[in-house]
Amino acid sequence: MKKITIAIDGFSSCGKSTMAKDLAKAVGYIYIDSGAMYRAVSLYSIENGIFNGNNIDTEKLKLNIHNIQISFKLNPETGRPDTYLNGVNVESQIRTMEVSSKVSPISALDFVRKAMVTQQQAMGKEKGIVMDGRDIGTTVFPDAELKIFVTASPEIRAQRRYDELKGKGQEASFDDILENVKQRDYIDQHREVSPLRKADDALLLDNTNLTIEEQKEWLFEQFNKVTR
Repeated sequence: MKKITIAIDGFSSCGKSTMAKDLAKAVGYIYIDSGAMYRAVSLYSIENGIFNGNNIDTEKLKLNIHNIQISFKLNPETGRPDTYLNGVNVESQIRTMEVSSKVSPISALDFVRKAMVTQQQAMGKEKGIVMDGRDIGTTVFPDAELKIFVTASPEIRAQRRYDELKGKGQEASFDDILENVKQRDYIDQHREVSPLRKADDALLLDNTNLTIEEQKEWLFEQFNKVTR
């Protein structure tokens, strides 16, 4: 069976990462969470004084961007990859609301996207990968053999994010999360560099009313169509 590149794009909190991780594990592919990479840059920026409130010191970040190396290592306990920032496991730190509220403006910066896309393309040279994000099928891997664009209603996405945070024992406000989801949608779709949009040859998946099992079944069907 030939190895392919699978690009999964879509709105925030659609469950893209979960479906991409599950698909990669099931078919023996490598999973790369591009969104985690931008979250890691945001965390680096928070920790290194690049944010002044909500304002970004772009010159300072530009000087430091090539010192930000992101990698993924399999966690033997979860069976899924954790995100490493310059060799340090930051998987839990990058999932906080503080990082969530700052990731969209960071990921809208052209030099940040250029640096991350270079790292992503290097990771994907050998094929046999699943990558999810906002611009994978349009910018990172425009020649990917299987492209999927995921959407769901803002309210459903906010509820999923709320449940995820509460499940981890973190404080969360549904209204704050819903507002964050809507803000991220707007920024992601209207940024100048690599805005979020469905690639012309991407398959649309609206998972608002789908169970996890129904979604998995649909994904396998698409994967098998392309590889066989």
